[in-house]
Amino acid sequence: MMPTPSHSSSLKTPPTWLCELPKKDPWSRPFAESLLRHLDLYEGATILDVACGDGIPSFHLAHRVGPGGRVVGIDLNHAQLLRSRAVQGPYFPWLEFRHGDVRTLPSDLGQFDRITGNLSFMFFRPHRLEALQQLVKFLKPGGQLVLTFPSLGTFDSLWKRIDREMIQQGFTKEQERFADYIAERPSAADARQWLEACGLINIDAAEYPLELHTGPGQEFLYHPLLRGGFLDDVYECFADQTVADQFMDRISLDIQSFVPLFAQRCVMAGWLPGK
Repeated sequence: MMPTPSHSSSLKTPPTWLCELPKKDPWSRPFAESLLRHLDLYEGATILDVACGDGIPSFHLAHRVGPGGRVVGIDLNHAQLLRSRAVQGPYFPWLEFRHGDVRTLPSDLGQFDRITGNLSFMFFRPHRLEALQQLVKFLKPGGQLVLTFPSLGTFDSLWKRIDREMIQQGFTKEQERFADYIAERPSAADARQWLEACGLINIDAAEYPLELHTGPGQEFLYHPLLRGGFLDDVYECFADQTVADQFMDRISLDIQSFVPLFAQRCVMAGWLPGK
């Protein structure tokens, strides 16, 4: 295991905004709040934060564990890591951002008291159980794993509307591809089974609804919580993107048929038995 770094007694005091979860993030913050609801935190803890992205909640975790702890944020996206390091500046020297794939983590990481991942579990596909088993290897005996993800049922009213439209317009192949996307999304029950298969105990898989508000047209099509992930799955079902644009334009003008829209924030948590 890598040694815990030593820190100078003259540490720079981080600004309040860096210690707290960002108030204006409508997606990562609610999921991070649900993660913290289940995470057993204490000063001096060592934490591995997988798929850490822009540092939500890595910075908050570093603030909570203090200079006697250690937090390592891992992400595959170089640009996000660069932003996180730039935001970090001279603060939290016990927080380190490293490049890596959560499915093939480097062995020199050592083991941690806690492993977290906010909105990370979706990136474990297609072999989620295998990736989870690899991740648990980095958890100390008696340690806790807590991950969040949007579970099956997220934006379900929208997916049903899209499915009906595909059938009505005769997009058979596209509808089959779309069904495959939906079927791949994990449920809370799946999460519980996978944690049990990894040998964890005191397992919890809880869901918390989150309502998304949007208007029609471009506001819907380019909503930050829909584009760059969820709606992109629909576009990828079409070989012809012009046809995809026309199809989604039609959907975007009919939001009254699928609002309110709800995401399911799922928190999967469990403990590795102690020695």
